[in-house]
Parts: sequence; C-alpha cells; structure tokens
Amino acid sequence: MEKKIKGHKISAVEPGSIGEELELSPGDLLLTVNGREIEDIFDYEYLVDSEAITVEVQKADGEIWELEIENGGEDLGLTFENGLMSDYKTCCNKCIFCFIDQMPPGMRETLYFKDDDSRLSFLQGNYITLTNMKDRDIERIIKFHLAPINISVQTTNPQLRCMMLHNRFAGEALKKIDRLFEAGIPMNGQIVLCRGVNDGGELERTIRDLSRYLPHMESVSVVPVGLSKFREGLYPLEPFTREEAGRIVDQIEAWQRKIYPEFGLHFIHASDELYMLAGRELPEEERYDGYLQLENGVGMIRLMTEEVKAALEDLEGDDGEEELSIATGVLPAGYLEQYLSWIREKYPRRTVHLYPIVNRFFGESITVAGLVTGQDLMEQLAGKPLGTRLLLPECMFRSGEEVFLDDVTRQEVQNALQVPVNIVKSSGQDFVDAVLGFEREEGDRADYEAYELSELYREEEIEEE
Repeated sequence: MEKKIKGHKISAVEPGSIGEELELSPGDLLLTVNGREIEDIFDYEYLVDSEAITVEVQKADGEIWELEIENGGEDLGLTFENGLMSDYKTCCNKCIFCFIDQMPPGMRETLYFKDDDSRLSFLQGNYITLTNMKDRDIERIIKFHLAPINISVQTTNPQLRCMMLHNRFAGEALKKIDRLFEAGIPMNGQIVLCRGVNDGGELERTIRDLSRYLPHMESVSVVPVGLSKFREGLYPLEPFTREEAGRIVDQIEAWQRKIYPEFGLHFIHASDELYMLAGRELPEEERYDGYLQLENGVGMIRLMTEEVKAALEDLEGDDGEEELSIATGVLPAGYLEQYLSWIREKYPRRTVHLYPIVNRFFGESITVAGLVTGQDLMEQLAGKPLGTRLLLPECMFRSGEEVFLDDVTRQEVQNALQVPVNIVKSSGQDFVDAVLGFEREEGDRADYEAYELSELYREEEIEEE
C-alpha cells in the first residue's frame, strides 16, 4: 500500500515574498522544515524563524522539491488551507453556563461547535478552560514564549470548578496556571458569574487567589451569565437583580482600590453590563488599564463614548437634512441615544430614529446587539419610520459575510423593510461618520472584521471556551 504523504496545502503565496521567489504555488504541499513534519502553525513559525532553513515541498504534479533557504528569519509569505495547520480541539466540558447549550435547534452547524483550543487563545483571543491541555502543551507555550494566554477560570475552588464545568479534572487543571506564572507568561482571566454558585464569598476567594498571580496575570473580567429562553433540562440559573449587581460592583471596586497602589493595575474588572444592571456610572477611562478586556464587554461603552467625543470635536456642523434610523440591542441603546444628542447639537436637521430591538429569538434577557437576529429586526421595524437608510452594527453579522445568526441576509432585510441597510464598524469614529453620511461607499466591507458567535457574545461571556 502506498504511504500517504503528510503535508499542509498552501492556499496563497504573498506577492514579492520568498515563497514567490522560490516558485511555490497554491496547491503545493509543505512537507517538512529542517527535516521535521509540522505539527501546527506555532511549530511552523518557530522553525521558520531562523537564519537558514531547509524546506521540503511536494508540487502539484507530485514532484518533491528540497529548498535550502537563507531567509534571515523572514516569513516565507505562505498561507495555508488550514490556518491552524492542525485539527481544532473541541471542548470536553459541559459548563452550567454554556450558551451553546442554550441555542435553539435548526441553526447552522458551526454555531454548535464548542472549541477549547489553547492555540486559538493566541490567534483569536479565545478564553480556554485548560481542561484538555497536556503538560506538553504547557511546555510548548513556554518554549515558544506565546502570550498572552486567556483563561476561563470561573472559580479557584477546585471542587466547585469541577461542578461548574461538569468535568472531574477541572479543579486539577488550575495547577497549570502555576506553571505559566512561574515561567512569566502573561495571562488574562475571566469569571462567568452565576447567581448563587460562584458569587459572594466564592468570588472573594477567586479574586484573592488570582491576585497572587500578579503581575503576570494582568487582568480578570467578571461578567454575568447570559441566559437564553432555551434552557430546558439545563442547570437552574437565575439572572442577577439590580441590588445584587450593585454588591458585585462594590466588591470588585474594593479589590481595585487594594491592588492598584502596589501594582499600578486595577486588575479585576466588572463588565459594562454589571454596571448598567446596577444603575452605576461607568468607570473613567484610566481604570480600564488600557482596555485589556474589551472582548469580554469590559470598557466597550467607555471606549466608544470617548471615541465619539473625539470624532465630534473637530466638526463644525452644518444644516444638512436627512432622516435615517439605527437598530441595536436593548443594552447599548441608552448610550447611543446620548451620542445622537451630541450629534444633534452640531447637526440639528439630522433626524435619527433609534430602535432598541427586543430579543424574542433568544429571549428578552439577551440584550446585546451581537445576538439580534434578522427575524426580530424585520418584525419589529415593520411599519416604523426608517428614513433614507438603516444603520446596523457589524457585530450583528456573521464573520466576513452579510448574514445574521438566524441565516437571514442583509438583502432580505433590505427587501422586507424597503430601505438600504448600511453596516457600521465598531469604533466611535465609524459611528459618527455613518450617521453623518461620511461612511465608505455602501457595500464596501473589504476590511470588515466582524465576529462569530464565539466572539460576538463576549460582551456577556457566556460561551464555554
């Protein structure tokens, strides 16, 4: 039987790169570097980062090339068909807060995939539980100096962590944090807070334990669990009340006051949602330590507020007239209304209708813009005054496409509502430009960077990673 040749298929070669000079082409297979088969993208990048390397490639016609390259550590300019150059590691937990388990049936298959792959922590910022990492994985992180690693902690109580993750090895996995700390690897943590489970005294214990990893653990976010209406048969969880959210914020801010004088970091951060649920003012910009936890919904509103202010500073205003509309989630609607009031001061003849969309698809307790579906948009905006165009945030759409979570397309929404739909990128500058009509030509999304579900919902961080 003929031995199957292992390799990584090249999907693109960057013009002007070393790969192009060597006449490598899409469809070629990279077999080895320095005589070694490549395990994954980190293995490849580590080996290529040398003054000189020997590369073995199988051409599309089956011919084997051995190339001796003096690249001086320069990248070869190759993109591979599988970006990770390896299979993805799936999650082995069944967390009591996992949002994927709360998804309705019948959605696209990719939305039910649970990853818990440490490599995606470095490539995409995913948070991982450490439960399916082996000692060799930790050794590779230390060897390759990969950082930062983002860790889904939930609790430092080993027994409680086993229960929350429904994995008998989850408590033991916490010891991997010690090894990363000893090696000086920068880390970030997250705590998905579940009422009556890991809050109160358990949260106090977790913050205290994690603070011992300062300064290498640079930040920890605390986000309330997100609960959809599809929880039949799952662990009984209840949302936090306003009073409970206030106590959590007080608890976190007390730790910030304790930690900052010694380390110059606030370290532990409550999500924007906790502040809004508690009816508290958001922290000033300095308390976010450079916005280390944006993906977890920590500081997103403050950053956007500051960006909108900056974008409006140098604008003189005009008497231009237009009527348009914006749809968003219930959670950020109040802040968008504030931004619009600032815009109206300089542009009084702009009429902007702001529509908070109630999430009937997943349940009304889901309030972030990123989980608004096309169905809810079309139903709730039907018959409403929309003006010349409808603005929607990029986070409502599937990565790189114009498709909502429920597979409704942008075009279908346009047809149903009879209004052009503009997709607005996430910064305050983009928001101001879009409202005032300064945005790029409609449909131009070449540099569009949206988020899949695993990133979309980090505002509430209820995905199991």
